[in-house]
Amino acid sequence: MKVRDVMTKDVIYVDKDVDLRYVLKLMKKHNITKIPVLEDKKIIGVVTDSAIAFKLGAIRSRGVPASRLHASSVMEKEIETVSPDEDVSTILATVGEPGPTMLHVIDNDTLVGVVTKADLLPLVDSTQSVEEIMQKNLHYVSPEDRVIHARRKMIDENIARLPVINNGILIGMVSDVDIAFAIADIKRSFPLGRQKHQLDELLVNDVMRRPAISIN
Repeated sequence: MKVRDVMTKDVIYVDKDVDLRYVLKLMKKHNITKIPVLEDKKIIGVVTDSAIAFKLGAIRSRGVPASRLHASSVMEKEIETVSPDEDVSTILATVGEPGPTMLHVIDNDTLVGVVTKADLLPLVDSTQSVEEIMQKNLHYVSPEDRVIHARRKMIDENIARLPVINNGILIGMVSDVDIAFAIADIKRSFPLGRQKHQLDELLVNDVMRRPAISIN
């Protein structure tokens, strides 16, 4: 089986000059965290939700709305690629391991698809239980934690989302996209002098997604 047999062919992508507000809307609409950036039909980078959240939350960007920042200002230029004719077995070993979660499928310098770990999961032959592979050192936040606290934890632990737990019960999730959207809304809705106060007072409960999907 080749990569072309499992890849996603209808790729969501953006031009390098589109604004971050538009990128965030695409991420939320399609429930994705990474979007390739193209110029003249060739991939030049990738924009991630974590990069947008970091950019919008950076001190030097305070007061600058997402609509005035372009994809090129946050894109990562190091791109993980794979050929459509490569055997799937060569990349199956990456499932469950640290590393890129999306590979860009390039044919004759043109982006023809993407393959994600989610695309590969059905092909993994494993008898391991969830308990055997789950991460036991869990990072989480409460609904009453401030968003800036959640964002700092994500940056420090290099993670893109956090479960929200209240009295020992999982009630939701908060992600980089959720936080980036919240920061963008504050920058769009409030004058510069009030933005820091609004962000400091924003709670996880205000931006988290409900319900969280869980398994036994």
